[in-house]
Amino acid sequence: MSLDDFRHEALGSVASTNTECLARARAGDFGFLWITADSQTGGRGRRGRAWLSEPGNLYASLLLIDPAPLERMASLPLAVALAVHGAIRQVLPADAPPLEVKWPNDILIGRKKTCGILLEGERLADGRYALVIGIGINIRAKPDDTAYPVTSLNDHGVFVSPPELFAHLFASMADMLAIWDEGRGIAGIVERWRAVACGIGEKITVNLPDRSISGYFCGIDDKGMLILDRGDEGRMAIAAGDVFFG
Repeated sequence: MSLDDFRHEALGSVASTNTECLARARAGDFGFLWITADSQTGGRGRRGRAWLSEPGNLYASLLLIDPAPLERMASLPLAVALAVHGAIRQVLPADAPPLEVKWPNDILIGRKKTCGILLEGERLADGRYALVIGIGINIRAKPDDTAYPVTSLNDHGVFVSPPELFAHLFASMADMLAIWDEGRGIAGIVERWRAVACGIGEKITVNLPDRSISGYFCGIDDKGMLILDRGDEGRMAIAAGDVFFG
């Protein structure tokens, strides 16, 4: 795929760019559609959390239709994280704190979260599968009262506009999706992800829907699953969860 495969529609204030993309999918859109918005009145993060959506930040969602067989979809969040990492790298000063990815797809600057990524999928009435990649990047504003440290690009001397940052994201996402190649290119994605990973070898706690598990982060396996070393209890692979260091 190339940049020419993608379309972009810029909106003002919307409830949610993800919601907009899903509505287009239900109406028959064929995908490769980016929707950006100046602000959101109902932005959301993982597990239904609200996502602060003031003007000045980047709010973008990409609609893909049947992006890969479902058994190869698990590695897509890694490719998305690399695309966002690449876009931010284009504008972040060389002397800024480390720009890293926390499994599976949180983007950290100096161990502080600066981006939220939410993937949502739906089987459409006509049998197609719609996948929406929602991305919110803190350029100017950042939320308060979070369970983890947060930052913004402004905090690091970056005063890029949302359209300027989106231009970088538009290009880097096309590149990473081409490498991902409908899941066939997972080996290349995993290799690139490991090179920018945060906290390999450190003690972490992974919050699952029903419990929390602690151990040492051993990186990811060849399918992109987190490997947790629990000492005498051995290693376990985790497909999804919230990671906290320390």
